[in-house]
Amino acid sequence: MSSGFIKTSDGTEIYYKDWGSKSAQPIVFHHGWPLSSDDWDTQMLFFLANGYRVVAHDRRGHGRSSQSDTNNTMDQYAADASAVAEHLDLQNAVHIGHSTGGGEVARYVAKFGQPQGRVAKAVLVSSVPPLMLKTEANPGGLPREVFDGIRAGLAANRAQLFVDFPTGPFYGFNRPDAKISQGVIDNWYRQGMMGGALAQYEGIKAFSETDQTEDLKAITVPTLVLQGDDDQVVPYQDAALLQAKLLKNATLKIYPGFPHGMLTTHAEIINPDLLAFVKA
Repeated sequence: MSSGFIKTSDGTEIYYKDWGSKSAQPIVFHHGWPLSSDDWDTQMLFFLANGYRVVAHDRRGHGRSSQSDTNNTMDQYAADASAVAEHLDLQNAVHIGHSTGGGEVARYVAKFGQPQGRVAKAVLVSSVPPLMLKTEANPGGLPREVFDGIRAGLAANRAQLFVDFPTGPFYGFNRPDAKISQGVIDNWYRQGMMGGALAQYEGIKAFSETDQTEDLKAITVPTLVLQGDDDQVVPYQDAALLQAKLLKNATLKIYPGFPHGMLTTHAEIINPDLLAFVKA
């Protein structure tokens, strides 16, 4: 099957795509909030064309997966990712995560993938670890009011929020020299509105308040850390720079002027860099 569903222990159905030769090395993609596996279409086609098996799933409450009203936490996200990896028996896999998906990758690799011996490498792109929320121990984080504002916007008018986010900071389309793509904006909106409002609302707490310092410290496989220095969603000084310090085997690359959604806006640059790391 090139796509399908698995049922987790709490009855949630997780949708996944699985393309390419089942004997090829798997590249597993973990999407950001509030999107779906469709956000990886460009990367999946690219790696498929380069001879890899490509796998991606819709996080619970997102895309085509069940709109779960419980367990919308980083722990469960990682457990669901593990359920997909075990169902497909993915070995020697490279796990690539964007934004919230980077948090999912970090927890999956630390808690499941490494102990099971399934993971060869990991990639964190514009990712949320170690902690997005500003605290005494994390003074470089974002104030709680930022996340309360996203919650309020979602609760009041989710559709408008899901227009404003991609039109503005996500892809840097609010910058004066930006090359705006209406198709990219519409596709972000489409993916967001496919998901469940409750799971997306609770997911804001999961991606902003989960401290993943210990996850990063536990990861020993080679890990590529990528982020743009014009990321208006996840500030790179409190994300990529700290990730590279906490990881035992990190390679760091910062892209001048690139936005949070650089996998879409600059795929022609990012994709070859991902491939070079996978092949190295």
